[in-house]
Amino acid sequence: MYRSLFPRDVFAEMDRLQREMQQALDLSPTIRGVARNGFPAINVGGTPQTVEIYVFAPGVDPATLEVQLERGLLTIAGERKSALADAEADAKVTAHIHERFDGRFRRVLTLPDDADPEAVEARLRDGVLHITVQRRASAQPRRIAIH
Repeated sequence: MYRSLFPRDVFAEMDRLQREMQQALDLSPTIRGVARNGFPAINVGGTPQTVEIYVFAPGVDPATLEVQLERGLLTIAGERKSALADAEADAKVTAHIHERFDGRFRRVLTLPDDADPEAVEARLRDGVLHITVQRRASAQPRRIAIH
């Protein structure tokens, strides 16, 4: 009888709901940043010589992408068109489930102080925007000879 009334694990469902509510209300900054589940997803890493940024933006027209660097802030903006927009206009398609993000987006990252604003390169391949920012030469570790 218990299984027919509760086909799922109620406690697991309650735990999932609590986690989702906590994530929705948790706006405190962490090392991973404030935006969670934002579009596009971003990975940031680096080497001693560079800062490497990967922006995962499948389905975004490269002509709509805009990357700007000003006063240590890297801004990535663009727009992803709706996959259903053309189909809806042509055949009066009704969406029953629409989970894919579409529309305008903007993500802003603070770069480290040693980032060189004159040495930035961006490449888009297979829906992944890869931005490389060189670190200033003066910030590079160097070995000092002992005489």
